[in-house]
Amino acid sequence: MRLIGLDPGLRLTGWGVIDVEGNRLRHVAHGVVKVSIEGSLAVRLHELFEGIAAVVAEQKPIEAAVEETFVNVNPGSTLKLGQARGVVLLVPARAGLPVFEYSANLVKKSVVGAGHADKRQIAMMVGRLLPGVEARADAADALAVAICHAHHRATAQRVEAAL
Repeated sequence: MRLIGLDPGLRLTGWGVIDVEGNRLRHVAHGVVKVSIEGSLAVRLHELFEGIAAVVAEQKPIEAAVEETFVNVNPGSTLKLGQARGVVLLVPARAGLPVFEYSANLVKKSVVGAGHADKRQIAMMVGRLLPGVEARADAADALAVAICHAHHRATAQRVEAAL
C-alpha cells in the first residue's frame, strides 16, 4: 500500500511517499514543492496546487496524510498557512484519496518518541526507520507524517468511519 505524507507550507511544502507491507516500511520518494515568493496569493496557491497534483499523479498513493498546523503569533501568517493547508488537503481529495490529519505532536511522538522533537531529530529518526534515506527539513517532516499514518491508519479509519 502506498501512502503520501504532506507537510503544508505556502513557500515550501514537503512530501514523502512510502510503501507499507504489514509492519515493513519502504521509502519510495520524497521532495519539496517550492512556491515562488513573488506574485499574488492566488497565483502562489495555484502553483502549490499544481505542484502537489503533479506529485500525487506521478506517485499514485492510495491514501494521504497531512500534518495539522499550529497557530502562529502573526495572524496574517496563520491565515496564509491555513489557505496553503486547504490546498494541500484538496489535492489528494480531488484525486479520490482518503485524507487523514495528524497533529504535529503525534507525528513527532510516533517517529521520535517525544512530542516536542526538533527537525534534526525527526530527520535522524526518519533515516533510521527508512535506512539510506537522507531527507531534510520539510521532506523529512512529510516522511514522518507518512510513517505516523502507517502506524495509526487503522485507528484513523475507524474514527473517520464513525463520523
